[in-house]
Amino acid sequence: MTAEPDGPEDRLRRFATIWSRAVFPVTSTSLTRPEFEMQLLPLARRLSQALLARTFEAAEGQAVGAALVDAHCTDPEALSRALDCVDAYLVLYCGEDGPQEALRTRSARLQHAMAAGFAQALRERTLTEQEAISRAALNARSLVAEALHASEARFRAVFEGAAIGIGIADLDGNILQVNGALLRMFGGSEQSMRGRRVPEWTHPDDAPQVWPLYEELVRGEREHYHVEKAFYRPDGTALWTNLTVSLLRDADGEPQYQLALMEDTTERRLLNLRLRYEATHDALTGLPNRTLFFERLEKALSAGEGQRFGLCYLDLDGFKTINDSLGHAAGDRLLVEVADRLQSCATASGEMVARLGGDEFVALTTGPDTEREVDELAGRIMNALVTPISIDGRDLTVRGSIGVVEGPAGERGPAEVLRSADITMYRAKSAGGNRFELADPEADARAITRHGLTTALPAALERGEFFIEYQPLVHLGDGGVRGAEALVRWLHPQHGVLGPDQFIPLAEHTGLIVPLGRWVLEQSVRQARLWQERQTGAGPLRINVNLSPCQLTHPGLVQDPVDILERAGLEPDALCLEVTESALIGADDDLLKPLRRLAEMGVDIALDDFGTGYSNLANLRRLPVSVLKLDRSFTQSMQQFPADPVDLKIVEGLVTLAHSLDLAVTVEGVETGAQAEQLRILGCDTAQGWYYARPGPPERLHELALVDAIS
Repeated sequence: MTAEPDGPEDRLRRFATIWSRAVFPVTSTSLTRPEFEMQLLPLARRLSQALLARTFEAAEGQAVGAALVDAHCTDPEALSRALDCVDAYLVLYCGEDGPQEALRTRSARLQHAMAAGFAQALRERTLTEQEAISRAALNARSLVAEALHASEARFRAVFEGAAIGIGIADLDGNILQVNGALLRMFGGSEQSMRGRRVPEWTHPDDAPQVWPLYEELVRGEREHYHVEKAFYRPDGTALWTNLTVSLLRDADGEPQYQLALMEDTTERRLLNLRLRYEATHDALTGLPNRTLFFERLEKALSAGEGQRFGLCYLDLDGFKTINDSLGHAAGDRLLVEVADRLQSCATASGEMVARLGGDEFVALTTGPDTEREVDELAGRIMNALVTPISIDGRDLTVRGSIGVVEGPAGERGPAEVLRSADITMYRAKSAGGNRFELADPEADARAITRHGLTTALPAALERGEFFIEYQPLVHLGDGGVRGAEALVRWLHPQHGVLGPDQFIPLAEHTGLIVPLGRWVLEQSVRQARLWQERQTGAGPLRINVNLSPCQLTHPGLVQDPVDILERAGLEPDALCLEVTESALIGADDDLLKPLRRLAEMGVDIALDDFGTGYSNLANLRRLPVSVLKLDRSFTQSMQQFPADPVDLKIVEGLVTLAHSLDLAVTVEGVETGAQAEQLRILGCDTAQGWYYARPGPPERLHELALVDAIS
């Protein structure tokens, strides 16, 4: 038979056992080791619950740290051992099957909270002891003057039994008495301690105010002061303390002694430094992370006059492909190697490299001459990536795109600088990658404007900021108006009227083109119905509406036009949907099927911008189109006389081909009467352009159609 696997309670007890065995030897307690383990078991359960909780609660870790002090685990070694146990075994025994990386991060935060709770509880206990000592010290003033009366025994008990270090010195700085806790903190003998003078205990890390405060106290100008101070032990190591020094006066109120209370904070300081390092450095590469980088960048940008900064924002090209093909472990090794190479590029004073996350790195240089230095730094980074990186026996070529921002300190904030670098980096990536580009304020402004337009699009549709202008389609044979193309515009509150080229690509990128396109179709068909009701003596006006590539794959491509036409009471032949040639190049049957259904119902399909997509002319036979719209590039030369004979032959050939396939031909961009006449001679059917009318309100088209009907 196989043994049943340990349950959660068994693993919790095992963790408590390991914890008690580690901490018990350095704990001042009358309990036995098994009794001490039972005292730690509720604390272990509390840590386990905090580790697996839905949200992180620092108070849980702080409470556990405070409970250690209540359990007399006041020796700094006890805290160090407790944190080591939590670090090594909490996730192992209490993490169950959760995500290991997230649990380890939660464990580290619990350790930090435990240390904070331990420190706070120990500080409160220390302050309580300090108060008792201060009261005893006040009594001691009279003992010194009156040759030690009966309360000296109580003071001595507090003096020797205190967990914090205590020392008494005269006003000249000669040390008179020290307790055992102070001797243990310094690691020296009482004789060696009493042979020292207070002014000798200077340390390079002393804060500027430490010794002026001391001088004020011994002169009687100050009753006490509290500072964080470092000391040298006899072996040369550093002892960090929370130091409180109080002035003791005689019965007449004259200054007589100084009393020092010291709490050893060395282990806690080292723990805080370790946690600070982990909080400001990337766990994978060891580089500074986003937090530390922003601190350095903010400091560089707030430097004095004459100082400048240079920033290189690097994003690896094609890194996702490496992760997808070789796995994330290989991707991590690649990032570590890239980080090492980048680190070797920024070794000069004022330079640093950081990892922002993923495959994004930044390099910062500061000083008075960063205009030259940042270009050299970007060049070194590009050169460092030239040599392939070997991963699992494969030599991988690494490419990167870099955005470079340089300028004087004091003009921009960190967020603005990083945004400019990010925009510039994407500009380098759009240009093919494997290069660096310099920031361009005008390009930044355009990118920011595009972003602003993108975020404003959804609300603009809800607020009714879009409107439609109509450009007439004119028959070249009789000059009559046959319909109009609907062209959407955006009346932006800040930027005024925006044309479709300024926001349609953004709508396609965000997917908003589908509801926007449906709105344009509804409005245009409704307008066509109004034209039909008001028109007399001429045939119905047809409305042309553009379809974007995104709309071609939308499930409502067929049903939406059908429903809209039925609600408006229009026949399908009153609608023509325009699709760009490039959207249909290589289209398969699944993409063409909805268009075929619309064509079978009677909706005309026009192939817009024909001639710009380099499609195979033979493909025209398989496309469900009834109209070819020639791009204006074919007819621009016809604006002048005589027209280019080559262009005439090309247009003539395209018209002949279209007519042989029973396709009508519409020409865009007609701007002169000579151009219109030449196109009529070549056999084109309809045309549109400024020669006839610019896009305008729907009433304008009705007026043109009415004039045509009267004439």
